[in-house]
Amino acid sequence: MPQRDPVLITGAGGEVGSVSRVMVEMLREQGHPVRAFVRGDDERAHLLRRTGAEVFVGDLLNVADVSAALKGCRRIYFSMSLSPYYTDAVSLMAAAARAQGGIEVFVNISEYEQSYMTFERMTASEEERRSWLGGLVTDWSPQQRAHWIAEQALHWSGIPTVNVRATIFVENPLLTWLALGPLGNGELRLPFGHQRLAPIAAHDVAELCARILADPAPHISKSYELTGPELKDMHAFAEDYAAALGRQVSYIPEEVDAWNAAFVDSALAGNPHVAEHLKTLTRLVAGGRYDVVTDQLETLLGRPPKTVRWALQNSPRIQELAAVRTTQRPGADR
Repeated sequence: MPQRDPVLITGAGGEVGSVSRVMVEMLREQGHPVRAFVRGDDERAHLLRRTGAEVFVGDLLNVADVSAALKGCRRIYFSMSLSPYYTDAVSLMAAAARAQGGIEVFVNISEYEQSYMTFERMTASEEERRSWLGGLVTDWSPQQRAHWIAEQALHWSGIPTVNVRATIFVENPLLTWLALGPLGNGELRLPFGHQRLAPIAAHDVAELCARILADPAPHISKSYELTGPELKDMHAFAEDYAAALGRQVSYIPEEVDAWNAAFVDSALAGNPHVAEHLKTLTRLVAGGRYDVVTDQLETLLGRPPKTVRWALQNSPRIQELAAVRTTQRPGADR
């Protein structure tokens, strides 16, 4: 990166292992100046400062904050937690970027659904949409629609953009913290039947985005559809969880609506936007809409993507559960 302007990374206050935090660490290790946009000045912000990053505390829904954070930056990575105001935040960042000018790249972390979420399919009849989406849902979630609108807005803005459309992350709540209770008893309880998935590791997405930010020219105006390296069913995933936890794990299929009520609604009663998104995801997965694997990530990284097992073995939540099981095992303190 010949210029020394800071790279703006939003969503940097995420938990350990999140894409934005890993990107900050990678770019700093490579010597690139980074401005990390966070919502609060807490311990996570302190850890970011320890990497040498400049921390900007602000609100992505406040255009004055966004403009101030962007000042002097020409390369942007945009990410935000699931929110009913997601499109607002993307639009504000795009407006600030246009007003400032001189932007070299806007790396937009999007979703895999955008690869088939066309205007024609979105405006098709309800029966056609249900058939296309796997039979269990007639429409995309509000969050998925927000990502679609965000891609349109960035295209209209004229800002040089790269859309990174990643499939379900291994670190997705469906595969990590919502599954922790049953996993503690050696059961992987998910409503996916015999469907297959190729989840992607957050580390790989972070590495690719860091590379794009370091050398954006080859990627401008492209959209990448990314998956993990291997399609597997839940029985095969149970073996990965078993390896990460150090104990036997069996897959127990669940009925979709019952699982959503027991796990999603109960855990996210106070956040209906996130709950609706996750419930839509479960229905799309159960309907077979994620039974796909691409080689784009391997081509772009020049190496095989990280496996589900690797990501689970490096997941703080999964490893915390593994540690609990170890300390509870008879004789574990000897």
